[in-house]
Amino acid sequence: MKRLYDYLEKLFEKLTALATIILGNSITFILAFCLVLFWWINNFFTTEDLHQIIGDIIFGTTFLSLFIIQKSFNKFSGSIHLKINELLSSHEPASNSVINAEGKSEQEIIELSKEYADLAEQVQDLADDLEEEIEKDKK
Repeated sequence: MKRLYDYLEKLFEKLTALATIILGNSITFILAFCLVLFWWINNFFTTEDLHQIIGDIIFGTTFLSLFIIQKSFNKFSGSIHLKINELLSSHEPASNSVINAEGKSEQEIIELSKEYADLAEQVQDLADDLEEEIEKDKK
């Protein structure tokens, strides 16, 4: 059952990555815009109800906004990843395992997160011990 879940999880990650690429593509936006324009023109001449026309315009605009937002997010996300990768690669003590984390599977990210949570807990324990020693020295 675990193997099936892992396989389906990897398949879903590939599907979402593909959907992200397709929805953020300029050509896809142009095709969607042509489709919405055709739909608006077709409904404008066949529908006499003003509320229906306004609803169609709002729906079409919302649909096109999806592609614009996805394109914007892809650009922003890519630039953030580049900046973080540059910071990590320029800092020697940093772990190279997190460079290009956006390309890792969700399971790999969860495992890395657990490692960093453990590291944070160790640092907190050291800070608590140091604080206790300072308190003892004051007395």
